[in-house]
Amino acid sequence: MLKSSGRLVSRSVSGIVRNLKDILEKLVELPRNIKQACLLSLDMLFVTAAMWSAVALRFGHLNFNLGPVEYVCAAVTVFISALIFLRLGLYRAVIRFMGQQAIWAVITAVSYSSLVLGATVFFTQAHVPRSTPFLYWGLALLGIGGSRLVVRAYYQAKLRSLSENVIIYGAGETGRQLLTTLYHGDVYHAVAFVDDNEAVQRSVINGLQVARPEDMEQLIAQHDITQVLLAVPSASPERRREIINSLVGLPVHVRTVPRINELVTGRASVNQIRDVDLDDLLGREPVPPHPELIDRCITQKVVMVTGAGGSIGAELCRQILESGPRELVLLDNSEYALYQIERELREMMGRLKINLVLVALLGSVQDQKRLESIYRSFHVHTVYHAAAYKHVPMVEYNIAEGVANNVFGTWYAAEAARLAGVETFVLVSTDKAVRPTNIMGASKRFAEMILQGLAQQEGRTRFCMVRFGNVLGSSGSVVPLFREQIEAGGPVTVTHPEVSRYFMSIREAAQLVLQAGAMGTGGDVFVLDMGEPVRIVDLARRMIRLSGYEMNHDTHIGEQIDVEFIGLRPGEKLHEELLLGSNVEGTGHPMIMRAEEECLGFAEIHGLLEQLQEHCDSLDCEGITAVLSSAVSGFGNRLVQFDHLWLKKEQQQAMEFGPHSNVKELFPDKP
Repeated sequence: MLKSSGRLVSRSVSGIVRNLKDILEKLVELPRNIKQACLLSLDMLFVTAAMWSAVALRFGHLNFNLGPVEYVCAAVTVFISALIFLRLGLYRAVIRFMGQQAIWAVITAVSYSSLVLGATVFFTQAHVPRSTPFLYWGLALLGIGGSRLVVRAYYQAKLRSLSENVIIYGAGETGRQLLTTLYHGDVYHAVAFVDDNEAVQRSVINGLQVARPEDMEQLIAQHDITQVLLAVPSASPERRREIINSLVGLPVHVRTVPRINELVTGRASVNQIRDVDLDDLLGREPVPPHPELIDRCITQKVVMVTGAGGSIGAELCRQILESGPRELVLLDNSEYALYQIERELREMMGRLKINLVLVALLGSVQDQKRLESIYRSFHVHTVYHAAAYKHVPMVEYNIAEGVANNVFGTWYAAEAARLAGVETFVLVSTDKAVRPTNIMGASKRFAEMILQGLAQQEGRTRFCMVRFGNVLGSSGSVVPLFREQIEAGGPVTVTHPEVSRYFMSIREAAQLVLQAGAMGTGGDVFVLDMGEPVRIVDLARRMIRLSGYEMNHDTHIGEQIDVEFIGLRPGEKLHEELLLGSNVEGTGHPMIMRAEEECLGFAEIHGLLEQLQEHCDSLDCEGITAVLSSAVSGFGNRLVQFDHLWLKKEQQQAMEFGPHSNVKELFPDKP
């Protein structure tokens, strides 16, 4: 009998709960103005019920009589309370997002309503106990405030059921702000803080317990955690890497909030959750910039960036903007890329309240007359030459065009700068220029030699070049490719298990370029002390694990993404170098070195340029390769194996003249 009664009660309660849920869902779907009117009516019902209940509690029974004066008193209270509630904005706030401010507004409104009740009772001499306003205050607050909290709790419970469970690493101010942001969203549900500060461990912050880093694995299993959000923006790079290293191997996706400098400058906000910063994958300390060096060639000067729409060129523009040039000239042959960077820079100028002249120009660095006209017309002081083809296999497939852009683009841009009297010309170079095994590297080394030759000529222009390794996150970088492959479910493709590269961040590379421009005296080759090279396969595995996936040898159960080795691409080598020799000296920057390297005289360089020009005009890839081999140290003679146009013509010739035809017959005008 008891069991049957219990089941009946349970079914009744469940039915009531379901009905309430249905009512709430229907209310949510109503237009906002109707919902506000319904809420106002409900509040006035609570006000009326609270007054009646307060009198009943005071008398201790329900058998009491109210006269006309008492009804007038109640009506006045209800009417004035409605005006007060409207005036205090109780119906502007969205209940499911109701915060501390909204709660205080409810308390204030109920308090004013109690004063109104007390005043009307006093002036009308209603036969109501004097303690009624005090009882009314508590009952009205319970009804009006409690109903809102119930609705908010319902929505939060609903959102939690649809959201991912996450852990916030860092219980400081940023972590607490992030928690508040997550409460107002429907994507993530924070279940705990983790912090290595023993002073806050095992405490409760905003309803969440602060756990130790050692408890991370247990928390992940207990709450089915899918992501860990790093909220340690002020931590040093070394400390951030320590934290990230401790999370590698756990079956969670590690994401982060922006760094403290981005938060302070307004470039980002706490709620901008993103993947782990590329800088954190480097495994070394970023090179600290010297602001006085950066500003020397920029502040109150006319600065020009070629290839402004590229990854390096765009970052150069961002940092140049912060150093206060008088005028910034952008040059790119891609209309879309130029439009994108111009729009971004203008938004940045508005945000940072920077006032300068920004000019976007379409043009090719292979047009010397246009370049010289630009230099002279805008009275350019400093040029940062970032326009180049840098994708190794792509240049192997398009030899003549790659050399034309990288070599002659540099030659025309530098020569035009010399003729126009530009003060400083800085070439963005690469570690692939050192003993190159590919056309791209050889073309960049030849471009360096052009600047070294021009530095021997009389003129006011200082020529220098900056050589660094791979840039994380740039176009053609392995990092965006790996992320795409991880998002697609793998496999992640690596060329060779032993291949390694020097790495730096885009921001760090741009800072190096800007500082080198100030230190150059003429023909200088600057290189960065980049620490130890990073194995690409280690970088890939690190990114896989930080994305929350497992590998074959991992013990955790979860989705697996494997690394697949596909072999070296055309022109690639296993390891890169930064220096041709060991003759280096220090500079004013502790991590920037000046390399003393052999170079050819200007006359010899000019002669080689004439030969290259002739071969490029006739698309003679063999001739181009021969000239580069004779000029560039470490670049030996080799066959043209990958150029699409060259191979197509060779194929056609073989079909026309037979298998014994000499490829040189393709160019009968050549000796």
